[in-house]
Amino acid sequence: MEPVRWGILSTARINHAVIDPARESEKAVVIAVASRNLARAETYAREQGIERSYGSYKALLADDDVEAVYVSLPNALHVPWAIKALEAGKHVLCEKPLGRTPEVVEQAFDTADRQDRVLMEAFMYRHHPLTRKLKELVDSGALGELKQIRTAFTFTLDNRDDVRWRPELEGGSLLDLGCYCVSVSRLLGGEPERVYGRQRLAPTGIDVGFTGTLEFPGEASAQFHCAFDLPAESYVEAIGTTGKARVVEPFRCNDPHVDLNGSRIDVDDVDRYLLQLENLSEAIRGKAEPLLGRDDALGQAATIAALYRAAETAAPETPRRAAAV
Repeated sequence: MEPVRWGILSTARINHAVIDPARESEKAVVIAVASRNLARAETYAREQGIERSYGSYKALLADDDVEAVYVSLPNALHVPWAIKALEAGKHVLCEKPLGRTPEVVEQAFDTADRQDRVLMEAFMYRHHPLTRKLKELVDSGALGELKQIRTAFTFTLDNRDDVRWRPELEGGSLLDLGCYCVSVSRLLGGEPERVYGRQRLAPTGIDVGFTGTLEFPGEASAQFHCAFDLPAESYVEAIGTTGKARVVEPFRCNDPHVDLNGSRIDVDDVDRYLLQLENLSEAIRGKAEPLLGRDDALGQAATIAALYRAAETAAPETPRRAAAV
């Protein structure tokens, strides 16, 4: 297929999630990057071998040769610039979390539908064979009836100038790390009917640590914790009536294998970012369906919003995909 021509909004470090796999792909090519500072954009483009550079995000969106845009801005800017890109006729891959509430996520997908564009939230681990294998084991009954999901994602974030420490940019551990725990819990358990949350606040006001419980229909539940002030840890466990599956580094997908009742099941070691980029590029060309769409993004945002409410009220909350009447 003809490669999809991509542009990138920002010069953030996470941009390598698109730049590096595009170099290896015949289905995507990065042709432009934008920054709020033209000199920075030019330097970045030169260093990364990108053809075009722009001193504003709007200027990149005005480039008719750019077909798709990767939005890697701080969290608070995800939906506003995703919508601007969609309105400019671009397809969008938006870094997670797409939005903190289902209402803003709905607005973004409504815009995508009106513009007949593809919008996808960038949970790259969902594209990896490791995630598919874990899901297959749970769905096949290899663990018996699923009862418990446990997951964690933590590391120490010492740089207080990092945007993830800033509440006005929607920083915090739940949106940065815990969103992965929520995503994989929902993938394995379904949509929760009730959630509980507890947060530890930093002086800036962001949640430096968050612990949550998701209760699913039936008897299954999930517990997770995430933090910026704990040693690095990442895992997911799915526990059923007859077995247990454990994955270490389920989101980075390092050493991809599932430990099933003490036996190792290896899976292919594939670049999850490449799979994500190619899936969306194929969807843009009409050759595939995007792995993640409106329904998953709304479920994710509804659960995260409910977790924040639960932490603030110290009471269980029900995820709502629409504003309460």
